[in-house]
Amino acid sequence: MVEVANMVAQVQGFTAIAAGLLIGLAALGTGIGFGILGGKFLEGVARQPELTPMLMMRMFLMAGLVDAFAAISIVMGLYLFFANNPFLAAVMAAVK
Repeated sequence: MVEVANMVAQVQGFTAIAAGLLIGLAALGTGIGFGILGGKFLEGVARQPELTPMLMMRMFLMAGLVDAFAAISIVMGLYLFFANNPFLAAVMAAVK
């Protein structure tokens, strides 16, 4: 019985680490992506100010894609942390 409790604790611990890494790396990647995106937008506007509306539209499109990747990672991390953990269910099924 103690072995099962240790396995469950280990799976829950690794799941918490995985969720933290998913959320943290998503935030880091999004921050870097937005920084590069904004810098390139400002460079493009400084070179050709008449293209500002077109560049701004494309910048917002890319910002939505960058943000969507972060949102998916955050949702997956929170799912692992709060919802029914599939790894824990596999451990419990193997014990029975």
